[in-house]
Amino acid sequence: MSAGSSAPHRIECYGATRPQIGRTANEDAFVIEREPVFHAAVFDGAGNAEQAAHRVARYFKTLIKDQLTKAGDPAAWAGWIKLMDSFLLGGNQSTFVGLAIPDPKSPIVVGAYAGNSRIYQIGEDGVKIVTFEPSPGRLGSGRAVARTFLLKLGPYDILLLMSDGAWVPFGSTYLLRKAAMSAVTKHFSEVPQAVLDAAMLPGGPGDDMTVVALRVR
Repeated sequence: MSAGSSAPHRIECYGATRPQIGRTANEDAFVIEREPVFHAAVFDGAGNAEQAAHRVARYFKTLIKDQLTKAGDPAAWAGWIKLMDSFLLGGNQSTFVGLAIPDPKSPIVVGAYAGNSRIYQIGEDGVKIVTFEPSPGRLGSGRAVARTFLLKLGPYDILLLMSDGAWVPFGSTYLLRKAAMSAVTKHFSEVPQAVLDAAMLPGGPGDDMTVVALRVR
């Protein structure tokens, strides 16, 4: 084993969100936390649900911190989806897509989703929709079905976590990749804003829009 092979990876992660045109309240929420284990997530509240997204975001952070040793277990993520579903039951609902990097020395990403928020993986070979398989039921519906994933990131791969207000306007993954890669040449922190700019409708956002961009170097 070489001396550098066990060094921690550098995780770059930034997020941006914008409310729907004509509204000041934003029903989306996002989480980026580096301790005690790196994790990130996007929540998209349904209806007049600003508080639902923020409430379940806080609950998700508690789950991660209370069950730190399980962050790398897809089965644990499926259980967390059920807990978050029950947490919001009887009130407004929210989609969820989240991930963690349990070992800072390994670019392995573990996560889960419920609803139609997405993760895109942009690599040298193109764009892959990580959350391609439909996941019926939002958090709070009592019918949320967890879809879990585990993937390894290459040194130039980018992950985009996106609410539907951000990914739906893109007619092709080519346009999404173009928007992200154009910002990478400036600074990685520019990626979320660049993607939101490219997704913008002529009159402004047609829905709340959120993007979290992640890269492991």
